[in-house]
Amino acid sequence: MVRTVLVVGGTGAFGGRLVDGLIKTSDFNVAIAGRDLARATTKAAAYGARASGLRLDVATVTPEMLAATGAFVVVDAAGPFQGAVYRLARAAIAAGMHYVDLADARDFVAGFGALDVEARVAGVVALSGASSTPALSHAVLDRLTAGWQRIDTIEIAISPGNRSSPRGLSVIRAILTYAGKPVRVFVDGAWTARPGWGRPLRRTMPGLGPRWLSLCETPDLDLVPARFSPRTAAVFRAGLELSVMHWGLYLFGLLRGKRLLPPLQPFARFFQWCAERLKSLGSDRGGMVVEAAGTDAAGNPIHAVWSLVAEAGDGPAIPTLPALAVVRALADGSLSQSGARPCVGVLNLEAIEREFAPYRITTQITTSAADAALPIPAIARD
Repeated sequence: MVRTVLVVGGTGAFGGRLVDGLIKTSDFNVAIAGRDLARATTKAAAYGARASGLRLDVATVTPEMLAATGAFVVVDAAGPFQGAVYRLARAAIAAGMHYVDLADARDFVAGFGALDVEARVAGVVALSGASSTPALSHAVLDRLTAGWQRIDTIEIAISPGNRSSPRGLSVIRAILTYAGKPVRVFVDGAWTARPGWGRPLRRTMPGLGPRWLSLCETPDLDLVPARFSPRTAAVFRAGLELSVMHWGLYLFGLLRGKRLLPPLQPFARFFQWCAERLKSLGSDRGGMVVEAAGTDAAGNPIHAVWSLVAEAGDGPAIPTLPALAVVRALADGSLSQSGARPCVGVLNLEAIEREFAPYRITTQITTSAADAALPIPAIARD
């Protein structure tokens, strides 16, 4: 019997790519859900009998609505998750269905364990953050630091290519929630606050060259220190390829931080308009870097780097691939421990990297001796 996956937000920037991946690389049927029935049914029609479209509003969803789809798992790719509640997750659990989301919102993922008892009683798996962060970043760190005696610093960075970067309102609103606002981060061996999207730093990313990066608020700012206990720092940065866009957002955040502008979320459509005007510039090449420095199993200083390069516009598929790996694991029974938790320590790196195969995505790991921790100059000076 062919099983069905329900993708909420399946017509959006990331949900649509997840649907594509499910159809092209698995034998699952897919129910594409969104608030706009016409969009959902139009997208489903392109896949023939294996897909169907339905209207579903997360704000009013019930367990009965979800159960009626016949799906064994609900994947929430709708976003934005900043400030969201767990209504869909609770409805899925009450319906006896597994739940997975692509959440990148720090508070949403941090509080997800509150559903653990409900999920255990229902005998289902509920995972939050099955995306580039924290699922992929932690799978990488588990590989890089295996057997190490000590971890000093960890730094993660993501930079999409401008021509392929998602420009949906939910993506833009997510960034605007923290730009210019104090972000709690672990640096210099202590917790402190630094401005979100703070002072830009120019760094060379393997395979991409120099890119601008700024402090980004993600679940990893909490989860990396909790799981890996770095002595000095754990930092997550993201960047926009075009200098004018990266610095423009920085300046808006700076003015917001000085209370010279109101909250930035209402400017989301303006930022989207600007991004659309500039979408032909830059490249379609994006990437991700995960770095760690510390002491290896033999007691020697070590600096390990995992890097990813996505070519020809394939970068936006990456945030959906950990969720795709989770769905496969749920279906074949290799992931069966019930409960609700962030999606860390759940999948190994190999399971996620197998999902890279249909795409123009390459990765590599390099290690070298390191006598000092990774520098975090931009964070320290902000």
